[in-house]
Amino acid sequence: MIHLKTLNKKQLEAWVSSGDYKKYGFLPITAHRARSHIKNPKATPDQTLLILAFDDDQLAGYLGCFPDYFIKDGKTFRYAWLSTLFISNEFRGKRIAQNLLNKAFEEYQGNIAITEFTKEAEGLYNKMGVFKYIQPKQGKRYYFRTDLEHIIPAKKPGLKSLQPVFRLADSVANILISVKNTFVKKPEFKFEVLDKIDQESKIFLSKFQSNRNAEEINGLIDHPWVLEGKTKDEKYLFSSYSQQFRYYWIKIFNKNNELVAGALLLVRDRHLKISYVFSAAGNDLFTEFLEYFIVKHKIITLTSYQADVNRRIEASKSFPAIHKRDLERRYMFHQNLIAHLPQSFEPRFQDGDGDCAMT
Repeated sequence: MIHLKTLNKKQLEAWVSSGDYKKYGFLPITAHRARSHIKNPKATPDQTLLILAFDDDQLAGYLGCFPDYFIKDGKTFRYAWLSTLFISNEFRGKRIAQNLLNKAFEEYQGNIAITEFTKEAEGLYNKMGVFKYIQPKQGKRYYFRTDLEHIIPAKKPGLKSLQPVFRLADSVANILISVKNTFVKKPEFKFEVLDKIDQESKIFLSKFQSNRNAEEINGLIDHPWVLEGKTKDEKYLFSSYSQQFRYYWIKIFNKNNELVAGALLLVRDRHLKISYVFSAAGNDLFTEFLEYFIVKHKIITLTSYQADVNRRIEASKSFPAIHKRDLERRYMFHQNLIAHLPQSFEPRFQDGDGDCAMT
């Protein structure tokens, strides 16, 4: 008999503190991700954060909810992102995923959004018949170093025995790339690289409309879903550890020593994302800084859906990319969420909105 259990902030904290979340064949959440959910300033005390599905006393699956809200004309529209959905192979075919989704719809009155979904999950969401696609974000992935050692075996597992050959080829190619990149110099304008948003930046950010304010961005920095370390939770199927996982808050100043841009960068195992950009004077200076940052940190790829930044990268003759490809980030909104929002509403998502800045 399948039955569901919901956990809000207080209940999730008590459950994780008791250690009971570890007693099943797989983990429905990690302690640090639970802590992040509990500390989410956009979540109310009574909102559901995790839904568990049991077959008698056995954990069969789970669904994670990440509460968020829009503010439009002084009104708050609360909704949640679906952040995780997992069903154990042992319990497939019992419509557990559908039950979990329907419970999430019930808990949030259908105010549910999704992005960064797999093809398998997308098929399930479409079968539910309640989701609609909204305007996607067009992006780019830029490549700066060769990584044949990992790319080729991932696509063709039969060639894994040739990894030493691919590693040697990477070494030779990347030496040549490094020589070419010596021509990328440190910007002459003033910039600062911080671990968190400081007071000067908070004042600067208050001038911009954003789905996250400075305190909320600092909150996700303080309570990450992914920790640095070689340890891996084999019982947890989603992101939990990486050898490198670090946020950088970037401040860019003009020649008059005025703060003109701020950005949150996320580097994970030398792969870079631009979670947030706030600029009062265009993104030329920030794009120039990016060139320097990428070379200094030996970045392998940059994934960016920041349209203006991408346009300036495309126009740059010195940007150190060796290859690029187009990307599309799609969003699905439950029909109830669309109905509850003003007809002319545009979410204006930045790259890090929702749970995208968390991984």
